[in-house]
Amino acid sequence: MKALQCTENGVALADVPDPEPTPGEVVVKVRSAGICNTDQELARGYMDFRGVLGHEVIGMHAGKRVAMEINCACGKCATCRAGGRNHCPTRTVLGILGRDGGIAEFVRIPEENLHILPDTIPDESAAFIEPLAAALHAFDEAAPRPGDRVCLLGDGKLGLLTGLALAARRGDLGRAVAVGRHRDKLALLEAAGLDVALESEFSEAGFDLVVEATGKPAGLARALAIVKPRGTIILKSTYAGVANVDLAPAVINENKIIGSRCGDFQRAIDVLARGVVDPRPLISARYPLADAARAFQRAAEPGVLKVLVLPS
Repeated sequence: MKALQCTENGVALADVPDPEPTPGEVVVKVRSAGICNTDQELARGYMDFRGVLGHEVIGMHAGKRVAMEINCACGKCATCRAGGRNHCPTRTVLGILGRDGGIAEFVRIPEENLHILPDTIPDESAAFIEPLAAALHAFDEAAPRPGDRVCLLGDGKLGLLTGLALAARRGDLGRAVAVGRHRDKLALLEAAGLDVALESEFSEAGFDLVVEATGKPAGLARALAIVKPRGTIILKSTYAGVANVDLAPAVINENKIIGSRCGDFQRAIDVLARGVVDPRPLISARYPLADAARAFQRAAEPGVLKVLVLPS
């Protein structure tokens, strides 16, 4: 089959063996795969991954459209039994850690990782289930309270989805502002109900909650500069580089810094099915699998949002 591979020599479309099902796993025919900033970071050396890229995947199995959880856990260890399957110490992660991903014709995945999709969710919305789940999860460990001032840093793909998730719960927050570098991207969040500001013009501070989704090592330092004493920072960025940041302000100001990764797929599916969030304006381009290498290059261009690869 054709698949987009991450190798020591870069990212390229290649012929690879079809995946074979193993006990407890199935082979899914891929319908759509999104290219994420994490994929770009993997190509730069993040996680030392080698293999087929792609973790934002929907496909067909047994005549049903399905989305697939990316964390493949053992289900037996103490962490899994306590409900922490996303943190299973022996897990593999679709297209990220020890397991081929889904920018390919077919992908192998544990059957228990599949979620059947309702007909009310179109394919192009379903392609966002994995990143939307992650965006919604940003507020699970530190939900904003009435009157809180919340700032979102970053207007990339994950930043915009997180902004849409924040806008959906805008409610009685004291202030909810998204800060980024692109007026056109910020306009999507302004239309959803958030205040917006360009990074170059933004000078506010004293926020109760700051969500850092810049995708850049400098993001944490920026978040520390604008969060209030005893306020909370939620970190969403992953990147191949190292954040060389002075953490003394976090100690002095007694800030909480919370990492946030994968979220609840079923919640994301329900949010899409109810029309609470419509991510389709975030799609910049669509490519057939034969042009996956070109799609990957396009996704890396400044200002480009979600690029979809459509094998079927």
